[in-house]
Amino acid sequence: MQTNRNVKKNLYAILDIETTGGQYNEEGITEIAIYKFDGHEIVDQFISLVNPEKTIQPFVVKLTGINNAMLNSAPKFYEIAKRIIEITEDCIIVAHNAQFDYRILRTEFSRLGYDFQRKNLCTVELSKKLIPDQPSYSLGKLVRALGIPMADRHRATGDAMATVKLFKMLLAKDLEKEIVKSFVKTEIEKGLAPKLLDIVSKLPSTTGIYYIHKENGDLIYIGKSRNIKKRVNQHFTGTTSKSKKIQLEVFDVTYEETGSELIALLKEAEEIKINKPKYNRSLKKSIFPWSLYSEKDRNGYIALRIQKTDARKKELASFSSPIEAQSALFKITDRYELCQKINGLEIVKNHCFPFELNQCKGACIQKESPEEYNIRVESFFENNEYQKQNMIVIDRGRNIQERSAILIEDGVFKGYAFFDLNYQVNNIEILKNIIIPMKNNRDSKNIILNYLRKKKVFKILSF
Repeated sequence: MQTNRNVKKNLYAILDIETTGGQYNEEGITEIAIYKFDGHEIVDQFISLVNPEKTIQPFVVKLTGINNAMLNSAPKFYEIAKRIIEITEDCIIVAHNAQFDYRILRTEFSRLGYDFQRKNLCTVELSKKLIPDQPSYSLGKLVRALGIPMADRHRATGDAMATVKLFKMLLAKDLEKEIVKSFVKTEIEKGLAPKLLDIVSKLPSTTGIYYIHKENGDLIYIGKSRNIKKRVNQHFTGTTSKSKKIQLEVFDVTYEETGSELIALLKEAEEIKINKPKYNRSLKKSIFPWSLYSEKDRNGYIALRIQKTDARKKELASFSSPIEAQSALFKITDRYELCQKINGLEIVKNHCFPFELNQCKGACIQKESPEEYNIRVESFFENNEYQKQNMIVIDRGRNIQERSAILIEDGVFKGYAFFDLNYQVNNIEILKNIIIPMKNNRDSKNIILNYLRKKKVFKILSF
């Protein structure tokens, strides 16, 4: 089976331009940096000094360090114009204060008699919407507040690379997926209709979230998987009623790598609630239909009991199946030396079986007092959940250099972030700025507790 090698991806040309300064529409370009970005990684780049054929304003020389002598042997704009057209073709231009950079480019091309037109996005406007209440939205101050490392400030390469990292963070914070929805709409305007095989071939075999769109960009399904490509392929080859409907309506699939399976679970649950895709009906039901509750029995012993989840009651833990719940209760009973009979794990008239093995202290036959027994149950309550705890769960990131962090403050789940440098996670104020906020609710709490019970994470930091 052959695949189409010219598979379409979401492409952005993230750029920064340095100019001579001067009067409006009389500025000349002195340096340009363009990074072609597919929403996940840089796939091409073009960086060049440019001879503007005019004098640079003295304040600009001081700001950028670029002087007239440096540009004497640099190419003139007409010499690099073709490369700029090629690298930005089929891309949305992204820049910090895009109105300025896009105007400068259009002006230079118009001098050559060419009408340069591209759709564009401004990271200033996106930041104001997705990271509100920042004291400043200038590129330098904003990336510093977000813990994004920056080199060569006021040079095109440094500013453009910082904008790439900022845009990647903004894509993650865009829970309503307005950015990718707008891109899918752009693709349909061009009359592109990729086949199912082409869609699958552009997807990665990594952990994350995938979004199935119809022609107008609307989301019809959101899913998570440890292998996005394999899971989407199952939708496209499935024979169930839902699979067949998705196959008929799908126009494109976008995705977001998370690296961490825990983040993928949290994002799936929250984004389905926000976007309400029509083929995600199953998640309208409780994700955790079984829960563990406590109650005093008639003899005064605190019993731990598995029951169907009741939203009116406060659960100790929740589970996706009765088998999973029973397994967890056996472990709790064993770890805290509790009684299987009191916890409903053994139905007997007299003492429970572990009493014969000296693994139960005799609460089942009232040999141990309720006061002594309940101390161990209370110990389980204290260690059971992250109530009132301040902790950061460190897990794998989207690549080898990166880690993910989940922030829980005063027992409240705040959200997640990705970081490259330890100071971003050790400085709690910077971590709060880069956090992608998520709702603290019954589902998010249970997803985290369930995951920490079953899976190993890299590290848990308390603060």
